[in-house]
Amino acid sequence: MTGSVVSPALRQRVRDLATPIARGLGRLGLTPNALTVIGFLGTFVASLAAALEAWALAGVLVLAFGIFDLFDGALARATGRVTKFGSFLDSTLDRTGENLLYAGVAVGCHVAGYGEGVIVAVLAMAFASGVTYARAKAESLGFSAEVGIAPRSERLVLLALALVLGGALGGIGPNRPFPDGVVIDPNAIVRGGTTPFLALMGAIAALSAITVVQRILHVRAQSREG
Repeated sequence: MTGSVVSPALRQRVRDLATPIARGLGRLGLTPNALTVIGFLGTFVASLAAALEAWALAGVLVLAFGIFDLFDGALARATGRVTKFGSFLDSTLDRTGENLLYAGVAVGCHVAGYGEGVIVAVLAMAFASGVTYARAKAESLGFSAEVGIAPRSERLVLLALALVLGGALGGIGPNRPFPDGVVIDPNAIVRGGTTPFLALMGAIAALSAITVVQRILHVRAQSREG
């Protein structure tokens, strides 16, 4: 399987829905590059929220600004303002923003005293970076590598779910006593959101690793080498 779990047709429908919103933002005087920067700043705020253990807020921001990221490209296409620099800026800030999110999650897990969370966040960052690098390097060599089951949009959805569930179900990491020393559930080793968080973050890491392999094999097939 080389395609994403989201079909091209569904992706196109989502882009079509984003176009009128993007045009509206353009009428406010915003340029595609300005929307790219705004989306990056929102992602940065989400990473700070994760670092401060505001898990649910971080997840909502990841989802909101992940959707917002559709608007810069939609506006550029709708107004005929697609440029090489705009594409470069969008790709660069997208990758930087995603890495900041995983870094924020790792910091938040460290503050919470949850070492497993730090490990899985670092693994997710490493393999997700490999996914984006594989495509960039392939395209620089004249190949295509836009394949794989876990491109950026799918990774962000999983990350948002991990953070929202982690926050909504009682937090992530070891249980903490109240100031008077009372623990809500003395039999619970970790807080309620820990298990779904770990499962979803692990899925990001595993699916990203698979995607890296898929892209390597895809480029190899095109090159007819090795």
